[in-house]
Amino acid sequence: MENGTAVEAEQHWNFCRDEDGEPERASAMSIRAVLYMIRANLDDRKPPVPLGHGDPSAFPRFQTPTVAEDAIIDALRSANFNHYSSPANGFLSVRSYLDHIDSPCPSRCQHSASKARLSYYETRAMCCNLEVRCFDLLPDQRWEIDLQSVETLSYENTIAIVVINPGNPCGSVAEMARKLRILVIADEVYERLTFGSTPFVPVVTLGSISNRWSVPGWRLGWLVTNDPNGILRKTGGALPNIIQNTMEDYFSKIIEALRETADICYNTIKEIPCITCPNKPEGSMLVMVKLNVSLLDDINDDLDFCLKLAKEESVMVLPGVTVGMKNWLRITFAVELSVLQDGLEWIKAFCQRHAKKQ
Repeated sequence: MENGTAVEAEQHWNFCRDEDGEPERASAMSIRAVLYMIRANLDDRKPPVPLGHGDPSAFPRFQTPTVAEDAIIDALRSANFNHYSSPANGFLSVRSYLDHIDSPCPSRCQHSASKARLSYYETRAMCCNLEVRCFDLLPDQRWEIDLQSVETLSYENTIAIVVINPGNPCGSVAEMARKLRILVIADEVYERLTFGSTPFVPVVTLGSISNRWSVPGWRLGWLVTNDPNGILRKTGGALPNIIQNTMEDYFSKIIEALRETADICYNTIKEIPCITCPNKPEGSMLVMVKLNVSLLDDINDDLDFCLKLAKEESVMVLPGVTVGMKNWLRITFAVELSVLQDGLEWIKAFCQRHAKKQ
């Protein structure tokens, strides 16, 4: 692509934002802060049931493979990665390896693992003086993105749209993004944790070993961009061993475990009148369910529900308000089967106890 054309493309695609714009304030009700609040409310008389944290590594069924642990040990003992001179854009050998295995078409790695996946997009955007506008999802349409909402929120300074893939299907997002001339950033750390009939289609990969290898605390990931037309060109260890040497049997067991717990979670929730699950989970480790507070006595909203549930039943689930969905609940099913069954039964008992009298 000619330099002039590339520069023109950058401007046309709104990669340069208005520096005079004021960012919106990031939500003070962060997931971590709310989980601390809920944990402080737990009933000490029985062991807690953590259905809100999304950390499978805490359970034997989702144990980290030894090949991943050995790879980290080997990398540490080599003393090759202990100094400040490590390249900011990642090691060439790792980037080349990821390019080979993770990209459906010519691509290149843009950032180091420390910048690869931002867990709190809203807070990070605020730090970069960027305004965040949240578009709607359609729960009754398998969590498809409300494209009309996206178009309404977009304007001349809109830089990009962030989607979770899989999580909400985004096959129709590409055409809308092309129409609006904005970049699609797809967080795809759950790309291999799919167990339903809907195929996973990669877009731009923000990858991580956190979920698939059950090591969220390692904070190890990558970013791969597809840029065949050179639009982004101007703006622009242990990992190979872990990826290459982990046996497929490990992943198949994890997928089967998630499929089983997702089924139990979905079927049990159908037995609880005040909670509705719009769609059966087909990927990731979490499910969003709708809370109908009008069917409950002395429960004000989703946060109140979660605090009282922790106090009375020692069960932790995450209120949807922390992810912008008031009066929804986020439940993790990547736990031991017995833990999930106990937790759901105690949620059912809690809802029956607080149900409005007919």
